[in-house]
Amino acid sequence: MSVQTNRTDSLEESEVFHILGNDRRRAIVQLLAEEAGQVDVSEVATEIASTESESPSVPNNLYKSVYVSLQQTHLPQLQEDLVIEYDSDAKTIRSGPNFDDVLTYVDDEPTDRSSTLRLHLALCLVGLLLIAVAGLDGTIGSSLDPVLSSVLVLLIVAASSLYQLLG
Repeated sequence: MSVQTNRTDSLEESEVFHILGNDRRRAIVQLLAEEAGQVDVSEVATEIASTESESPSVPNNLYKSVYVSLQQTHLPQLQEDLVIEYDSDAKTIRSGPNFDDVLTYVDDEPTDRSSTLRLHLALCLVGLLLIAVAGLDGTIGSSLDPVLSSVLVLLIVAASSLYQLLG
């Protein structure tokens, strides 16, 4: 039987931070992000218990403790907040409507953000170079308008930022 909820709104940032304030809930989101489709609760409990015990062989009492806390506390809360869809009969979970909102704060891949920042830095440096060249009294510099160069570079940076925000 799946837990049903009437929640239809997206999560506030404070709610996301409350959800992710617990290591086990954060681990659930990370594990679910790594898997396609649904995940068995027992697999999640085993993985969390293994991490907490810092060894590949998990003590049975720790596994049971993790499994019970997932069933009684963490999975129902994530279900209520629409982060996951939890089937308590089949003991499976899958991502819910608000999963991506939470994953945004968990996902530790800085490559997207850092590559965007590098691109913006490079564009700004090119823009500064164009402005400097346009200010010179040479044949190359006299054909460039510093204002137009600045506007073009800022438009490219703005378009890149918009693409990253919407993508």
